[in-house]
Formats: sequence, C-alpha cells, structure tokens
Amino acid sequence: MPDLVVDGGDKLCVQLLIELRAHVHAAGPGAVIHLIATDPAAPVDLPAWCHLTGHTYLGPVPGAERPTYALRVTNTAKDTEPGKPWHMA
Repeated sequence: MPDLVVDGGDKLCVQLLIELRAHVHAAGPGAVIHLIATDPAAPVDLPAWCHLTGHTYLGPVPGAERPTYALRVTNTAKDTEPGKPWHMA
C-alpha cells in the first residue's frame, strides 16, 4: 500500500517530475509513492530520474486501472532544482 498517490493525469513528464519533487520532499524517507501517469515517456523518464536523484524506482504497479509507477523515497537522495527536475541543485 502506498503512502501517497500522485495523479499526474495527462501531464507531460517534465511537469510530473516537478510536482513529484515536491511530493517527495513532503513524504520523507521511506515513503512509497505511486505516480499515475499517461505520458508515454513516464516508463523511461521516471526510472531515469530516480537513478539521477538516488530514489528507488520500484516499477510499474501491477493491476492498476491506469498506468501507475512506484518509487521509494530515500534519505540519501540528491536534490534537483525546483523548476528543473533534470538539474542537480
């Protein structure tokens, strides 16, 4: 069961990652976040962003009604710039 579900709807991945960054900060280390995202780039961008920042990508959520991806927030993650999710802070 996730600690937080973020419904990204049909937003582009860049916007999703900007919003996800804020949710990650609020959720704190150890939290599991499910991101609902229909952008076709999500299955590529989300694991890449997790690798860049150090969060743990848990993969697609089986049985979800809409495309949903899970990650675990780590306490050793690197921060990114607020409006630029691919740029390290």
